[in-house]
Amino acid sequence: MKTIMKKIFFPVLVMLSGMAYAQDFGKNMTTARSSYSSGNLEDARFAMEQMLRDLDLAIGKEILKLLPLKAGTLAANEKADQVSGGSAGGLGLMVHREYGVAPKTANIEIINNSPLINSIQSILTMPVIGGMVRDENQKVVKVQGYKSLLNRTLREDGKTDYELQVPMNNTMLTVRMTETSEGDITSFANTLPLAKIVQLAQ
Repeated sequence: MKTIMKKIFFPVLVMLSGMAYAQDFGKNMTTARSSYSSGNLEDARFAMEQMLRDLDLAIGKEILKLLPLKAGTLAANEKADQVSGGSAGGLGLMVHREYGVAPKTANIEIINNSPLINSIQSILTMPVIGGMVRDENQKVVKVQGYKSLLNRTLREDGKTDYELQVPMNNTMLTVRMTETSEGDITSFANTLPLAKIVQLAQ
């Protein structure tokens, strides 16, 4: 156990160094080791859950650095950036960034272990049977090689909003844009460093 923990968590501690929660990560690692050695598996598990939460927060901060500061002409509202760590319920890290000012806005949301992944994957792989047509406001598109679901909302004021959901292994990336076009949202999504985001979020 001790050797495994060293192999897994030493690189993580290096990544966390210089961050505010590095001290907590190290403290939880020590608690996990000592609790495991003394047979207190409940405390060891709790300490490791805290460590994973700290790791998610560190990864989320790194992902935020990869996200663009503009969505088309909309500037990022960096003060509204949000990062949260995993929970006991299995939901992993969550990263959120907003752009623009109402009524014309955009946002990016990245969730690891999202409960929506399976349902989105089912829609993306659903065959068209007997001429049955999918919802006319839904469309399957490819973004950097990832099969994705594009949802269109036609508003009463005549404006159009879009939501693009991109499942990438166990990570769901969602882009939402108001008062926009299919071309604009897909063009923006294609500027995102998806390969690097997936690599960090795994």
